[in-house]
Amino acid sequence: MSKVLGLSFGRKMSNCEVMVKHALNACKEAGHEVQFIRVNDLDIKDCTGCIACTVGMIMGKRGDCVLKDDFHILDEAMMEADAIIYGCPTFEMTPTGTFKTVCDRLGPSHDISFRKVAIEEGLAAGKSPEQLPDMRSLKPRVGAFFSVGGAMTKNWLAFMLPTMYCMSMSQGIDIVDTFEYHGAMAYNHVVGNQPMMDRSWKMGENVADALAHMDDENERSRWRGDHEGVCPVCHCDMLTVSNGGEVVECPVCGIYGTASIEDGKLKVHFSEAEQARSRLTYAGKLEHSTEIKTCAAPPGQIPNLPELLAPFKWED
Repeated sequence: MSKVLGLSFGRKMSNCEVMVKHALNACKEAGHEVQFIRVNDLDIKDCTGCIACTVGMIMGKRGDCVLKDDFHILDEAMMEADAIIYGCPTFEMTPTGTFKTVCDRLGPSHDISFRKVAIEEGLAAGKSPEQLPDMRSLKPRVGAFFSVGGAMTKNWLAFMLPTMYCMSMSQGIDIVDTFEYHGAMAYNHVVGNQPMMDRSWKMGENVADALAHMDDENERSRWRGDHEGVCPVCHCDMLTVSNGGEVVECPVCGIYGTASIEDGKLKVHFSEAEQARSRLTYAGKLEHSTEIKTCAAPPGQIPNLPELLAPFKWED
């Protein structure tokens, strides 16, 4: 039996909460233990960017956050979980502020490329697990996202799913399903929209199916969503274009591809090498953490820094 965590970033008993719980019920029916957290009920402070977590891990320590709030409740639930289902409403084209705050707190502090190195080097040096980042960080996990928006026009949710990947990216969670529920304003509540209730249940079934294959990496991480998307890794449709359209990039994965028109339709090709360095993979995260470790400016690089900053110390 695996543990499935459901996180809702919406209001109490609103669309997101009911849909997350419905998906959890599908997991429960499949024999898994479930837990639900309404994240807005927790006191989670904004990340200050102090990088104490990252520096701590580089120095072989736990890399704990210096802020004292309810984040430890969410952290423990995530560490215990084998799968996580996330539901978030759309307020203004993007996820909520609380959702992004949690992403910021998770990003550097839970990056598995930092944690894995800190754990391995620490154990080799004879340190105890209690002195190192949580060992549970390295276990495989699967997850799924859905977003909810009132707008009848789908493009008002354009930045939702791409941004939601910021939640799972650092932890290396394999996202196996995503979907968008737009046009929610046409219903008093999602319980009156049976197709969306059915889709929520299907998401739970997809997560349960992935959990049934945790020992097979390829089958575990296999995409189970009903929308393939333009990117073969994250399955999102968003692209950025450079060099006059010669090069395209998936802004979620940070990988480059080439675009062409075939039979009047846009086709994008991402090589296997590029797909392998997606920041959703460990290799992609290791590329980033190595960049940070090797390119960070050394202390004292600007000897007269206090003098240069003095004109900008305005009174509050």
